[in-house]
Amino acid sequence: MSYYSPSIEKLIESFEKLPSVGHKTAIRLAFHMLNMSEDEVKEFVNSIIKAKENLKYCSKCFNITESDPCEICSNPKRIQNLICVVEDVKDVIAMEKMHEYKGLYHVLHGAISPMNGIGPEDIKIKELLQRLQTEKVDEIIVATNPTIEGEATAMYLSKLIKPLGIKVTRIAHGIPVGGDLEYTDEITLMKAFEGRREL
Repeated sequence: MSYYSPSIEKLIESFEKLPSVGHKTAIRLAFHMLNMSEDEVKEFVNSIIKAKENLKYCSKCFNITESDPCEICSNPKRIQNLICVVEDVKDVIAMEKMHEYKGLYHVLHGAISPMNGIGPEDIKIKELLQRLQTEKVDEIIVATNPTIEGEATAMYLSKLIKPLGIKVTRIAHGIPVGGDLEYTDEITLMKAFEGRREL
């Protein structure tokens, strides 16, 4: 038996479809929405509709953008012969917040995961290889996540790209600043050792 009217129940179910939103949070969001003024609700709904209408994927790097090519690809000040390969659009934002990387990107939109039925043909690997045939690229930085899927994707990309005479590097993974060795898992410790450098 539901305690809510069908309209509220539907609203709660809609919020539950969002990532990381459980039932209690969905209820809070639904009632917050109901307490908003009609104008605020319309503005909220319109912002979602406008984002869906205006946003698309860059035809070069597959980052999300309102213009094609995106601002990063069309910026002549970026290092054109350096491409950082990431799994997701959010990874581009994380890299940009660092304010250190000045090259271009390629967004794969996932990682190879046979367990989940995701093969190389299901992500933007073919498009990356096409880019490498038409653009002069000296280095590919593989910045996939430090997961089994991310590592598998990195190894697969390396095997495809190295024979083209392009340098392939992998971002280092290891212990975060402020972290304690005793609480660090074995894989992270192993990656920290692999990524060590001379002082």
